[in-house]
Amino acid sequence: MGTGLIFPGQASQFAGMGRELHDAFPAARAVFEEASEAAGMDIAALCFRGSEEDLRLTENTQPAIFTLSVAAYRVLSDETGIRPICAAGHSLGEYSALVAAGALPVGGAVRILRLRGRYMQEAVKVGEGAMAAIIGLTREWVEGACRAGAAKGVVEPANFNGGDQIVISGGADAVAAASKAAWTAGAKRVLPLPVSAPFHCSLMQPAADRLAPELRAVPKGGFSFPVVANVTAEPYQSGADVSDSLIRQIVAPVRWEECVRRMRGMGVTAFIEVGPGKVLSGLVRRIEKDAAVLTFCAPGDLDAVRALGA
Repeated sequence: MGTGLIFPGQASQFAGMGRELHDAFPAARAVFEEASEAAGMDIAALCFRGSEEDLRLTENTQPAIFTLSVAAYRVLSDETGIRPICAAGHSLGEYSALVAAGALPVGGAVRILRLRGRYMQEAVKVGEGAMAAIIGLTREWVEGACRAGAAKGVVEPANFNGGDQIVISGGADAVAAASKAAWTAGAKRVLPLPVSAPFHCSLMQPAADRLAPELRAVPKGGFSFPVVANVTAEPYQSGADVSDSLIRQIVAPVRWEECVRRMRGMGVTAFIEVGPGKVLSGLVRRIEKDAAVLTFCAPGDLDAVRALGA
């Protein structure tokens, strides 16, 4: 069976996440310690004892989800000997995938993610940006709704998540106008998202500009397995591509449905979501209904992975 790994992004966090894994496996504890030292923050304390409000702060969310995801991958690798065909991650989850594949170091990646969260939050004042999920419209209709909303400011598609779900992002007034246009066009649902910044749109360009030199300074390695990039929905060709792709990712839409289909085309028949939550698992089930989908974030998940024959 061909196994692909998928790593979650923001909105997968929950209070207390990762404690069982940390307590049960030295490999997980080692990742938490390495990441905490590099980031200059106690990530274990944030994950295990931080409040939902603490974990929603973008500057905290990104290193927390990343650290747990990498810790889970290390345990999964040690305990099952998994050899994935390929991997991908949703937004910040792409950093987790790149670390798992050996293309980025843990310390460098977690430092970048803390800065990424800070710069993205500072690019647009809280309350001035917004995001909304539109369900039940095609890409063309959503793009039309964004053109209608553009009279009020910037609004653009941010995530092509699959299963007829597309997220839009931009200025709060423009997103509200585009949401109204989407309802008029026949959307089944339009859901405002509880986010603190309008991610993956051109309003994030100041964050991309600030992060670029920091990201280029992080050493890059080779790939032990391919990673499919958010911005191209194609595997990276080499470590030299990583910086430019991750800089573009800040302002470009996440092409998640295409990433999943590309992984299927590479031979993946089973997906394992590595890290907190089940958001990506739900999306994969809507994109590729016949694929096996599992999650791994706690010791009790190991038996199901072993049964898969990964």
